[in-house]
Amino acid sequence: MGTMTQETELERLKAAIAHLTTERDALTAERDAALAAKAKLEKQVSQLEHKVDELLRRLFGRSSEKIDPAQLFLEFAQSEAASDLPKPPHAGEAPDGEVPDEGTKKGAGKKKGHGWGKLPKSLRRETVELLPTPGELSCGCCGGEKKSIGSPEITERYDYTPSSVFVVETVRHRFRCPSCQDGTVIAPLPPPPLASTLESESDRGRAEAGLLAQIVVSKFSDHLPLHRQESILSREGVHLSRSTLADYSHGTARLLRPIAGEVWYQVLSRPVIGLDESSVLVVFDRKDPKKGTRKARIWVYRGLPGEVYFTITETKAKADVGGPLQLLTDYHGYVQADAAGAFDDLFTDGRRIEVGCNAHARRKFYEARKSSPKEAAYALATYRRVYEIEARVRDALSVERLEARQRETKPLLAAFDAWLDELAASPALVPGTPLATAVGYARNHRIAQRRFLDDPRLSPDNNAVERALRLVAVGRKNWLFAGSEQAAFDAATLYTLVAGCKDLRLEPWAYLHDVTKRRAADPGGSAAELTPRAWWEARSARS
Repeated sequence: MGTMTQETELERLKAAIAHLTTERDALTAERDAALAAKAKLEKQVSQLEHKVDELLRRLFGRSSEKIDPAQLFLEFAQSEAASDLPKPPHAGEAPDGEVPDEGTKKGAGKKKGHGWGKLPKSLRRETVELLPTPGELSCGCCGGEKKSIGSPEITERYDYTPSSVFVVETVRHRFRCPSCQDGTVIAPLPPPPLASTLESESDRGRAEAGLLAQIVVSKFSDHLPLHRQESILSREGVHLSRSTLADYSHGTARLLRPIAGEVWYQVLSRPVIGLDESSVLVVFDRKDPKKGTRKARIWVYRGLPGEVYFTITETKAKADVGGPLQLLTDYHGYVQADAAGAFDDLFTDGRRIEVGCNAHARRKFYEARKSSPKEAAYALATYRRVYEIEARVRDALSVERLEARQRETKPLLAAFDAWLDELAASPALVPGTPLATAVGYARNHRIAQRRFLDDPRLSPDNNAVERALRLVAVGRKNWLFAGSEQAAFDAATLYTLVAGCKDLRLEPWAYLHDVTKRRAADPGGSAAELTPRAWWEARSARS
């Protein structure tokens, strides 16, 4: 009887142990699942915090990506004992292909003064002469008159008067023979600039080239929407409605469109084309703006300095007229762009060779500098050294530029690529983090990003195109949308000319004023001579 009780108790204990083991395994599984969920949530929180930080920086922080070289050096000093990372090639960085800060140059200890310096001699001078009082001009000793001695003391200060709208009166006299009262003659009236582009005869005759140039520059260079220009003009007693200003802008675009076409032919003739794109809201249906407003794409192509061409497409579709696949169908050469998917189909047939943008790769490491400071510091220091070399040979001969890249930049980037591969294979690199994103981007596109090493005509980045596209990015914050499809195409034409002037550091009003007058006087003349680059070359030759 006792044996039976013991056996029963033993079986009960075994069942209890099995049950507890099952519960333990279940709890362990739940714990592991909870820890995995926690790790996933922590990763998501970290990613969201990173995105919020970047958005806040873009909204309220500085747009420049410069970092004090001493800050990068400090990152290495703090982590050198705990990290086997190689020391940086240079303790600093220079974003967007810029020359290093003054603090890294020789003689940086001498600070520049904060005075105005000499005022530009090109500005109009108004002289105000001040003399002492008559009593002060009389000598207190002998009573004689004091005479001027030496050179006068001249003080220069800036002043300003508002821009002025004026009326041009064209006076034409009639002549005829007083004897026979026949043969009356009068000089022909020059046609207004918009004679061939506006339907309304009253409107097209009221604006001269200077006003048209000012309207275009104000909107597409200074980012003043037409309703603000209407208000500014009204303060000067000039009452031009917003619709009239829109007609003037449209007429000017039509008049100058052949020049924009010639810019495109210039771009297409170059061995290297820079390319980028952005979005802009366009009202395609005026009857129902809410339903008819959608994002169109604005594309920018760049050849040599001053050759900047804008075009608009309704979507990113491959078949859209004006898109890269349509405009570059027969192009053979280098195309430099970022790694956006919209450009992938350009390089599938082998006609066009992809050139990557190192500034985009560098930006990924800049965004990872808070979560992975020492790794980001090494990458940023490497890119800084690359741009220091580029700044030194920017104005050198092509042969010298290529030699410097092969001798200095290529070994530097080879060591950087080896570091990227080693970091990518390390289990310490957590997928989904900003550092992992930066490393993946740099490794996936480094073949295209390294092509500039073997051709001196290529640039390490696409920043010149991005600067041109910035005109649109800043402008759309002010004018918000294009009121029609035609207005969007007009904007592309006028952006082409304004961006070309800015690329060459030309004063856009002077250029537009001149070419508008010349196109109005000779609509059938050669537009190739009036592109921003051709106009700049002719002006440089004369001077």
